Amino acid sequence: MHYLFLAEGFEETEALCPLDLMRRAGLNVTTVGIGGKTIRGSHGIMVIADVADRDFDSIAKKDPPESVILPGGMPGTRHLAESAVVSSALDLAYRTGAYLCAICAAPSVLGQKGYLKGKNATCFPGFEDQLTGAVLSHNKVVVDGTVITAAGMGVALPFGLAIVAAFRGESTANRIHRDIQAE
Repeated sequence: MHYLFLAEGFEETEALCPLDLMRRAGLNVTTVGIGGKTIRGSHGIMVIADVADRDFDSIAKKDPPESVILPGGMPGTRHLAESAVVSSALDLAYRTGAYLCAICAAPSVLGQKGYLKGKNATCFPGFEDQLTGAVLSHNKVVVDGTVITAAGMGVALPFGLAIVAAFRGESTANRIHRDIQAE
């Protein structure tokens, strides 16, 4: 199972674009709302998550994470960093070798936990100092092993396609890219 966490103030496009692409690719993605199921994005768009964070542990025991995806946005990133459930999910994913995927400011959450040490990574400009131990990249989307990071909303599509490619292969990612008229 792939878990995409939504916290109050998340950047809507950074969450919904990768979610859409992953579901088009046939990946099982569960959205997890921090503090409840109804979450307001940074631009006032209300989203209803599949489950609330209080249910994550029981769900993850049955369906461990293949990936944990963190959208950026403010104050969403700060709320993700403060969440014990997100921290637990990241720890589980890291221990089991699952993918850690974060975009915009959210790679800072991975950096604060030490999960970027020695990894090539990128983020929204101004958050680089929070990518503790990372090898900073100026690329907009960076894949290094099981870590996928991206710079911001403008690259939500390539970020989502990178996640699809990691689990369904480049040919599926390329087909979806063509199907959605991105070229």
